[in-house]
Amino acid sequence: MEYYSKQINKLIEELSILPGIGAKSAQRLAFHILNMPKEQVRGLSQALLSARENVCYCDSCYTLTDSELCPICKNPSRNSHMIMVVENPRDLVAYEKTQKYEGVYHVLHGAISPMLGIGPGDIKLKELMNRLQGEVEEVIIATNSSLEGETTAMYISKLIKPTGIKVSKIASGVPVGGDLEYIDEMTLFRALEGRVEL
Repeated sequence: MEYYSKQINKLIEELSILPGIGAKSAQRLAFHILNMPKEQVRGLSQALLSARENVCYCDSCYTLTDSELCPICKNPSRNSHMIMVVENPRDLVAYEKTQKYEGVYHVLHGAISPMLGIGPGDIKLKELMNRLQGEVEEVIIATNSSLEGETTAMYISKLIKPTGIKVSKIASGVPVGGDLEYIDEMTLFRALEGRVEL
């Protein structure tokens, strides 16, 4: 039995597709949107469309941006000889919040996971190796402490070691199975400071 009209059901259905949004949250959001002033709803819908149409990968680090280079890669005061490899843009933001890291990043957009059918060719590893043709002195691997993150870290380490570039991994303090985006800034900073060479 349907409780709401077709338009309301469609809105709830579309909202429930979003990660972390169940049926009740989608319903709550739908009614919130329906009670918003039309101009706010128009602004929200335009922001969604504009972001989807204009956000792309940074030409250098592959984080998400709306220009050729992201603000970090554009910043001349960043140390471009040091690259921190992270799994996703949220991990990059987590490290930026520490305000202690002065290098640049490389975003993989995933981790190697044979069980999920994600191999080295499915993440931005080839692009990382291309970046290492420049004057890179150190690659800091800051993947999550999950099985997939550790597998990815070991794979990257084996790829980079023959080049002679220093490879290190953030220290523990980051809990096993923990996602970087949910960890406090001080723990992330200590993990960065205590990194170990691989």
